[in-house]
Amino acid sequence: MDDGEQRTGQGPLTGFTVGVTAARRAEELITLLQRRGAEVLHAPALRIVPLADDSELLAATRELVARAPDVVVATTAVGFRGWTEAADGWGLGGALLERLRAAELLARGPKVTGTVRAAGLSERWSPASESMAEVLERLLAEGVAGRRIAVQLHGEPLTEFVGALRAGGAEVVGVPVYRWLPPEDLGPVDRLLDGVLAGGVDAVVFTSAPAAVSLLDRAGQRGRLPALVAALRDGVVAACVGPVTAQPLRAHGIDTVEPERFRLAPLVQALCRELPVRARPRP
Repeated sequence: MDDGEQRTGQGPLTGFTVGVTAARRAEELITLLQRRGAEVLHAPALRIVPLADDSELLAATRELVARAPDVVVATTAVGFRGWTEAADGWGLGGALLERLRAAELLARGPKVTGTVRAAGLSERWSPASESMAEVLERLLAEGVAGRRIAVQLHGEPLTEFVGALRAGGAEVVGVPVYRWLPPEDLGPVDRLLDGVLAGGVDAVVFTSAPAAVSLLDRAGQRGRLPALVAALRDGVVAACVGPVTAQPLRAHGIDTVEPERFRLAPLVQALCRELPVRARPRP
């Protein structure tokens, strides 16, 4: 896109209305969409529990400080950084870093690796693919029976990952960084649902699985779940930042658009390629 397109709002998404369900980093995503011409309807489907106030994260941190893990799986850069910063605020930062330094630390991808090293730690291994499946495969191949494994959760429960470790005999401690709760104000979510069902929304963008679950749940509460699923199956594009985010939608038979790299900019680029093919912009 050239500078003229950014200034005038003209681009591949001109004439399309896109719903954004994100709470965290929503402004960045909205800006990327608007620069490509989209009209954006923002409906945060979740709210984030502030880290400093998160009693579950504090409890998990204390548990790991009191009894060291054998393995730590760091899944996201922002989540790992937020965890260590919150631990500093609770007076547990130094003790937590000691435990992490003594453990076998696995980092999911280059961004997480950079954050781990910036904290003065060293990862034992990191998959270039950023795939949790690859992390799990490596752990299971090495054997997890009797090992205490801390898994950083980032708003998503990683149910299959954690379940596979426990089935292999591991003791798993979930570290719930950035927990999500339903929004206090459901008005924007209801307006997004009404827009989708009325044919006024061309695509809905999801950056987390809990956001997708929350939107589906709200539709169910209003008795509109079958209509929402039908709209997302036929006509309204569901764009997801990655396969984990897409799982709740795929469970309902909804096809999703996903980028090869699980980032906001590639997500918007994928939508720019797909939406004009599937739908006709409004005049």
